[in-house]
Amino acid sequence: MRIGRRDLLAGAVAGAGAPALARAAGPERDSPWACGFDGQRKPDLGDGRFLNPLLAGDHPDPAILKDGADYYMTFSSFDSYPGLTIWHSRDLVNWQPRASALTRNIGSVWAVSLEKHGGRYFLYVPVKASPNTIYVLWADHIDGPWSDPIDLGLHAHIDPCHAVGEDGSRWLFLSGGDRVRLAADGLSVAGPVEHVYDPWRYPEEWDVESFSPEGPKIVRRGGWFYMITAVGGTAGPPTGHMVIVARARSIHGPWENDPGNPVVRTRDETERWWCRGHASLVEAPDGSWWSVYHGYENGFWTLGRQALLDPVRWTADGWFRMTGGDLSAPIAKPRGGSAVPHGQPLSDRFETLALGRKWNFFRPAADEADRVRVSGGVLELAGRGSAPRDSAPLLLTAGDQAYQFECTIEIDAGATAGLLLFYDDRLYCGLGFDAERFVTHQYGAERGRPPNPHGRMLRMRVVNRRHIVSLWTRGEEGQGWRRFDRGMEVSGYHHNVRGGFLMLRPGLYCAGSGRARFRDFRFEALLDVPEH
Repeated sequence: MRIGRRDLLAGAVAGAGAPALARAAGPERDSPWACGFDGQRKPDLGDGRFLNPLLAGDHPDPAILKDGADYYMTFSSFDSYPGLTIWHSRDLVNWQPRASALTRNIGSVWAVSLEKHGGRYFLYVPVKASPNTIYVLWADHIDGPWSDPIDLGLHAHIDPCHAVGEDGSRWLFLSGGDRVRLAADGLSVAGPVEHVYDPWRYPEEWDVESFSPEGPKIVRRGGWFYMITAVGGTAGPPTGHMVIVARARSIHGPWENDPGNPVVRTRDETERWWCRGHASLVEAPDGSWWSVYHGYENGFWTLGRQALLDPVRWTADGWFRMTGGDLSAPIAKPRGGSAVPHGQPLSDRFETLALGRKWNFFRPAADEADRVRVSGGVLELAGRGSAPRDSAPLLLTAGDQAYQFECTIEIDAGATAGLLLFYDDRLYCGLGFDAERFVTHQYGAERGRPPNPHGRMLRMRVVNRRHIVSLWTRGEEGQGWRRFDRGMEVSGYHHNVRGGFLMLRPGLYCAGSGRARFRDFRFEALLDVPEH
């Protein structure tokens, strides 16, 4: 991947030399992407075209719902809570977060199904827990309140998809080509799990992670039911994950495989998007059809599986084909629909507590929300545990290849706090401090305790410039930035090294017996991006 040369727009802070990096300050930036809040990349180019990713950063296993003129989408949230944030759009390109449907920790949330039936919204939610199971939640409004999760007792499957048959029967299609009938209200199962489909197999010489038929999505169009399935594994080799299709005249089958399978696959590791799969179909406001699925960005496993949008063409014999190629070039937007502002600012003045919409706890306890409060522009966080691994840090999803974030932090006696790049509880890095010493976080461990000259309050900055990380601190206002004497390289902080299907996320933490107060959190995307 070529790296373009950039003018460095930001000079050093007097006296100490702050990181001199180009800011993403407007549409004139030398970049293939448009610029949104905090300089973050956004898909809409403003000229009738868009450029993937649709939603940058980790937005895996997209579940999309067309509801009149509105579109709603949510994603696997794994160990982040509040989870299952609902996103809203009216044109399929610009999306805004609304509210989270899941507030109680029920386990690691995998690929869900978001549906509307009989005027009621449903979420079918598989979790990795003890035991694994599938829950259902329901609401009469998309923003909730959502019901408490109801356990369906399905312990051997993942990735449910709700479907309604031509006879009005309700079903959950499951991983492995199986399905189970639902009761009329959709809140319990009404029969045994049965095997109904043998997924298409790829040639054995292809480089894949595993067969793993999962993520079925059912759509009905033109007298056919289409079953869209992911095979080849989620990560592993860049050419592994793919999309296959089968169809049937009845929800009860028989299912015939598309002779053109796979309909989506990364064929070469030089392509911009790797491991493309887990697709859904949706009709745009202008009647055109589109597919939303996920993929890893070439060279950036650390950003997780990002949401992608691909135009669809229907063939004369009733199959469909994706037409966006490798998704490296701009694509004409669907017509119609009014655009909402895309994304959200990640900078935070802490005027409100945006839990679930912006911030999420990692693997929280039942009373985790009691640790945090916002008042007068301050986020106050009580300490938990002894280090980031057991402190349930607060995290953001950032989708840029290069960015920095900073915050003023004040701690009580007995507290240790700081800023992080956090994959999971065994793989993270960053910097913390107590009243006397810093603590260096690297490789998911605490590796150094040099003296802290700033005392119990300082401003801290983390710069992640295409995997090269630097840490900076500053004392009282007017003092210069000091570069912390430990640099890091984090390109290996990702699923193919650690597992877990997550991404490397910016965040903050507080451990120990005291509290920390965070003020003026600033996020800024940087211009170090590949040329288009």
